Amino acid sequence: MAAITTTRFPTSLHSNSKGISKNRATISSTFRIRCSNAQSPVTLTFTNEPQPVFSSVKAFAPATVANLGPGFDFLGCAVDGIGDTVSIRVDPNVHPGEISISEISPNISKLSKNPLWNCAGIAAIEAMKMLGIRSVGLSLSLYKGLPLGSGLGSSAASAAAAAVAVNELFGKRLTVDDLVLASLKSEEKVSGYHADNVAPSIMGGFVLISNYEPLELLRLKFPSEKELFFVLVTPEFEAPTKKMRAALPLEIGMPHHVWNCSQAGALVASVLNGDVVGLGKALSSDKIVEPRRAPLIPGMDAVKKAAIEAGAFGCTISGAGPTAVAITDDEQKGHLIAKQMIQAFHKEGNLKASANVKQLDRVGARLISSDHL
Repeated sequence: MAAITTTRFPTSLHSNSKGISKNRATISSTFRIRCSNAQSPVTLTFTNEPQPVFSSVKAFAPATVANLGPGFDFLGCAVDGIGDTVSIRVDPNVHPGEISISEISPNISKLSKNPLWNCAGIAAIEAMKMLGIRSVGLSLSLYKGLPLGSGLGSSAASAAAAAVAVNELFGKRLTVDDLVLASLKSEEKVSGYHADNVAPSIMGGFVLISNYEPLELLRLKFPSEKELFFVLVTPEFEAPTKKMRAALPLEIGMPHHVWNCSQAGALVASVLNGDVVGLGKALSSDKIVEPRRAPLIPGMDAVKKAAIEAGAFGCTISGAGPTAVAITDDEQKGHLIAKQMIQAFHKEGNLKASANVKQLDRVGARLISSDHL
């Protein structure tokens, strides 16, 4: 039977409206935190700083497809087999309570090794703050399995893997709530405060963000016995999230609002019922965001048409793009659909493209290796 489980994030005490969990492990010290609704700082005393249980850990976080057509900023899902990997180790050469980025592979000039300006670094710092780590320094290595600006949640995967790695290193003291909030801190700095990438990357499966203040997430369970494949075709073209968000309308008409709401509801129902045909139909139906973004991605309209004609149940832009995502229930058919989409990008957009045919990731970010002290 289809089911929905709810995760609620505590926000009674918060810094920058993002929430501090009451049950997190912390250090024996005093902090002054300014609440958004307070005139003066609130003094909190934390105790029992956790000690590392491993000397090093490696964590993986999957790629994500955000928006899913009509679900702009409130729907997303995780994709199996592709993502980012973060390794973190206790490093006596790093000042206690701090983190350094020792390596980024492959070497990407746009990515800073300053942890204050790196997605993985920001999330790792937030996780360390939540745990109250002050007695050891950490070194972080990032392996980018996802291209930048691809529409596959590249920044979110880096953040999610880093937050999970820090948490695992110190004995898994943080909750899923905390991990999402730590990763959101990173997203907020680089692409805006939206959880439709980081939440599914951490939690796996389909996730609906039902509220942002306070943050509330609904996990949507796609039936395990049903087949679902994502055909992800990424052209050699960068679509920065900030630029793609700037193309969106400031106001929408009531008819489009009603239409998109109905299609988002149909999409959620299709996920819960394992109706891949209905999922594809709803995913293809956005009348607000996709029409503004598609013209900015050369060949996108032709790619969508090619996917449907090749047998896909639906096709849309993944996240902010430029990746196009199509839906099918058959892996072999998925590769045939991908071939037609690649040809359309080349013919109509004059862009080379690569493809992945992947299943739903039901696990989310996870530990993949560890070394004991």
